[in-house]
Amino acid sequence: MKKIKYFIEYTFISLLFLICKFLGYEQGSNLGEKIGKKLGPLFRNKKIILENLNNAKINEKNFDIKNLINDMWGNYGRILCEYPFISSLSGTNNNKYLKVNGKEVLERLKKENKKAVFISGHFNNFELMAMQISKQGIDLAAIYRPLNNIFLNKKMESIRKKFICKNQIKKGIAGTREIIKFIKNGYSIALMIDQRVSEGIESNFFNKKAFTTTIPAQLHLKYGLEIVPVYIERKNKHYFTVYFYEPLSFDNNKDQIYITNKLNNVLENLILKNPSQWIWTHDRWK
Repeated sequence: MKKIKYFIEYTFISLLFLICKFLGYEQGSNLGEKIGKKLGPLFRNKKIILENLNNAKINEKNFDIKNLINDMWGNYGRILCEYPFISSLSGTNNNKYLKVNGKEVLERLKKENKKAVFISGHFNNFELMAMQISKQGIDLAAIYRPLNNIFLNKKMESIRKKFICKNQIKKGIAGTREIIKFIKNGYSIALMIDQRVSEGIESNFFNKKAFTTTIPAQLHLKYGLEIVPVYIERKNKHYFTVYFYEPLSFDNNKDQIYITNKLNNVLENLILKNPSQWIWTHDRWK
């Protein structure tokens, strides 16, 4: 029964991608916003979203919660409908839709032959992070969580490997071995740190404990990788700016817990830049 459901979802999304491709990037993205606002609330528990917003105390920061959630769903829909155009958002050849700030950070890493673990969250079109790092000439492997839908996951893996980052690492024990292998071969690593993980530690996130990955802290402490925060901002519906920040610095005596707490604090500040551009549907504090 589940396979039938997954196949229907896969067929719908494949058809949607074809329609968006016919409409073109801007109109396809606009269609995604409408679909996200209409259908998103039907598939996700609003209670979780409200609890997450409450945990982050967003309601105390003078945001219109109703509009924030509505805009989040619109952004969610846009991300989905932008996948058929992901290759054209590379930022090369003076692409008018994408701007990269902090290229000097990447250039310095290359010049000094340093490797980094790039961290971010599910902001806007989050696929742009790994794409831009690869486009700037840095050898990269990206960690991802496979979709539950086996049919759709195969399609998304193909898109990621072909257009975003050819080296994809599945989360999990086997993935950990791959991470080490890539690092020893001179690669940097990119991952999202905003999802709940069972193999992580309880770390402060908006002053409430949440299971958080320790992979960046481990890679920094054991292999000396720089930790570089990345933020993707959507502007005027169709335009993006990708920000690469300076590597974070830590005292030599700092441990995994301290570093992981620090990274969650960095993530909080990025979320608060524009809360409607982060995906609040993850059961983050479960």
